[in-house]
Amino acid sequence: MADAPRPGRWLALAVLVLAVLLVAVDATVLGLATPFLSEDLKPSGTQLLWIGDVYSFVIAGLLVSMGSLGDRIGRKRLLLSGAVAFGAVSVLNAYASSPEMMILARALLGVAGATLMPSTLAMIRNLFHDPQERSLAIGIWGAMASAGAAVGPVVGGFLLENFWWGSVFLINLPVMAVLVLVGIRLLPESRDPSPGPWDLLSVALSMVGIVAIIYAVKEWATAGFGVQVALAGAVGLLALLWFVRRQLKLPAPLLDMRLFHHRGFSGAVLADLLTILGLSGLVFFLSQFLQLVQDRDPLEAGLAELPAAVGAVTAGLLAGQAARRWSVRSVVAGGLAAIGVALAVLVWLRGDTAYPVLGAVLLVVGVGAGFSFTVTADVILSSVPKEQAGAAAAVSETAYELGAALGIALLGSIVTGVYRGFAVPSGVPAGAAAEAHESLGGAVESAGQLPADTGAVLLSSAQDAFVDGLRIASGVGAAVLLGTAVTAWFLLRGQRLEEGTTGH
Repeated sequence: MADAPRPGRWLALAVLVLAVLLVAVDATVLGLATPFLSEDLKPSGTQLLWIGDVYSFVIAGLLVSMGSLGDRIGRKRLLLSGAVAFGAVSVLNAYASSPEMMILARALLGVAGATLMPSTLAMIRNLFHDPQERSLAIGIWGAMASAGAAVGPVVGGFLLENFWWGSVFLINLPVMAVLVLVGIRLLPESRDPSPGPWDLLSVALSMVGIVAIIYAVKEWATAGFGVQVALAGAVGLLALLWFVRRQLKLPAPLLDMRLFHHRGFSGAVLADLLTILGLSGLVFFLSQFLQLVQDRDPLEAGLAELPAAVGAVTAGLLAGQAARRWSVRSVVAGGLAAIGVALAVLVWLRGDTAYPVLGAVLLVVGVGAGFSFTVTADVILSSVPKEQAGAAAAVSETAYELGAALGIALLGSIVTGVYRGFAVPSGVPAGAAAEAHESLGGAVESAGQLPADTGAVLLSSAQDAFVDGLRIASGVGAAVLLGTAVTAWFLLRGQRLEEGTTGH
């Protein structure tokens, strides 16, 4: 039987989308601030990667727990309290005075962000009962999640040209204030009517498992395989295995593992993860390429990445219709293949590659991500009962955040690994050479302190190495995404989006 449409649901959606946009912007806004941060806080190369990544790691580690907590205590309550915390911790980020403090502040921002994302998607499941309306609502939500990642650099560029780097965090405060004030009035409360207790051991296991595995991948790529990597990987795997076994035994699990028996659900989660891996890795490194290799200022670099946002928003809004007209698998596999092909083009990237080529690549990646991400989110949400919306939304979100973290960690580690091998010209002091090898931002700074000729040779050598790394990382990313497109084609066979106006 169809439920009556809820009045004010589109206005409520606008509030939810604001929260998503902000969490997504915060994942990439730092890409452009990296050179300024390097200059101010003087982090090592590893600390810099952690500053970029720890936010997504913590969100990824906590999402399932937070989605399940929202099902239990009420999604509106979790969303609004998370919004207040997000605003408060943003201030701490803006005024961080050391690399360690910055990493801690970013981690705390991740904890607050983890309360926002699953609540928003689960509430859409409860606000929109008609499947076609819900597809459009998820399309708008997905468009904002993808666009946020691409808009981050533009917002960041504007702020960095006019203010100091901390301003990229302070912009969160007015947005969160609007979210809380409007959300109190407009958002309906929803929860699972018989949720059972919140299992703290499961919360700890999922967090330890996810963070340890990402840490192992990151260390392996930057420092090579060693005892530390093996240990972290083993701890992560054991924690996740224990987590899965525990979920299968608990009468009220944190995450219902039986959902993964559903081939479409598993295929959608995998596609979700790798779509965002391609998008976030590309946006993060092209930000640095445009600024530090092609010498654009931050706002120009941010605007240069806009085609990704335009593509993601347009495709996100059309994705539901496209999947109903053709099929879920052709839209998702097509989206993944588009990202793969675009990344493959970057294998021929050079320092002086003309902008139209880069713009076209970004547009295609945005369109591919918009189609794939939106349809998979719809599949994941509509394959569970409404009461479990929070847990299912959390799986979709975990895939998103894991993708963002792994995109920067995996592709970033390839770039960093190749980059660190460049030859330093003779006559460069050891200290300057070490700083140049840490990061491309460090090389730009070192070159500025050397005699003009030596500095120019050092910088050119560093830029060439960075571009080489980017080319190899793009090739790896392309292979992974094209492989996933084929896998999604088989896993999503026969998968359909709901039709008509039948309530669940």
